[in-house]
Amino acid sequence: MKFGLLVMLGLAVGALISHFLLQDNGYVLLQFMGYTVEMSVPVLVFLMILAYIGVRFLVRLWQAPAKLGEAAARAKLKRANKRITQGYIELAEGNFAKGERLLTKGIRSSETPLLNYLAAARAAQAQGDAARRDTWLNMAQEQSPDAGAAVMLTRAELQISNGELDEARKTLRAVLIQSPRSGEAMKLLADLFVAKENWQQLATLLPKLKKRRHVSTLQLDDWYLHCYAALLREPGRSQSDGKKVWKEVPRHLRSNPILITARVDAAIDDGNAALAEELIRKALNEAWDNGLVSRYGQLNTKDPQKALKQAEKWLTDSPEDPTLLLTSARLCIKAALWGKARSYIESSIAIHPTPEAYNELGQLMIKLGEEDRASVAFQQGLELAYQPAANRPRLTTGSET
Repeated sequence: MKFGLLVMLGLAVGALISHFLLQDNGYVLLQFMGYTVEMSVPVLVFLMILAYIGVRFLVRLWQAPAKLGEAAARAKLKRANKRITQGYIELAEGNFAKGERLLTKGIRSSETPLLNYLAAARAAQAQGDAARRDTWLNMAQEQSPDAGAAVMLTRAELQISNGELDEARKTLRAVLIQSPRSGEAMKLLADLFVAKENWQQLATLLPKLKKRRHVSTLQLDDWYLHCYAALLREPGRSQSDGKKVWKEVPRHLRSNPILITARVDAAIDDGNAALAEELIRKALNEAWDNGLVSRYGQLNTKDPQKALKQAEKWLTDSPEDPTLLLTSARLCIKAALWGKARSYIESSIAIHPTPEAYNELGQLMIKLGEEDRASVAFQQGLELAYQPAANRPRLTTGSET
């Protein structure tokens, strides 16, 4: 704009100079409604330039109030954005009261009022004020009716984290009525079922979540594991019911030790030690798991000698596994092989002492009539049990150096 004005001014000055320097600078005669005006061409050019500048000035003068208003609005918006940014920074740093205040001050001037209300609701809950949280959420709903599902999902998420599980379930039902295919609503509903330990309803929901692909495979597998482990351990479940539940478990998870252990525990509770032993033996032959090894030694098997032979077979491949040594000792005790049991327990303690191993040694010493040695073993076990975890001996594996 400045460059254009300079050009116009240059032309005007040139017109005046040409008026005085040129011998024949042209002649212009204008007649209008009885009036006659005579002038040279350079003067006409000069007057036209002045007229153009005058018109531009008047236009600018007319637009000045609107321009000033726009500038003021831009300045106000800039201040609001700066305040909102600072509000989010305060929330990130844990200053929830200050963050909430900054996010809601002049919220109508914000470009993103919905996000401000939702963030303010989170800040209010972080301060333990559920009523104010709901106020901000209601205002968010009023501000953006089209974003009702997003507001309700935020409400449900906050209700779950605040322990308002029944209210959260009602909120999520409303979301699913409005948006039956909402993956986020299903995800939050799964969180709710986990919190309420409602495993049967979670089992019904998981296949739908799997189809939606809204959650990671890792999260989905974790839900499957906890859900079906709980269902398998459910009191009063018959063996046939347990088989039905097992068929619902995804194939790639059926070898997981968590589910195998749950199935073993269910068989033990049902009084079927033979099935539990078979399950453990098959699982350990496929993949080693210390939890299952320990369970193997605690089974009330009818043939401890047979179980011991299996354990000693595993020992040929893992002769320094302290858990397997302790399991072998327990099986020896069931088979009344006291000397062998003592040897296995002491070997286990030498490799990796645990309160559990010392307790087994103490119990064995009592059977052998060595009360003083039993007392020492129990004392050592108690000292180890109350020793800080960081100071306890660590079990090293072959992969460690």
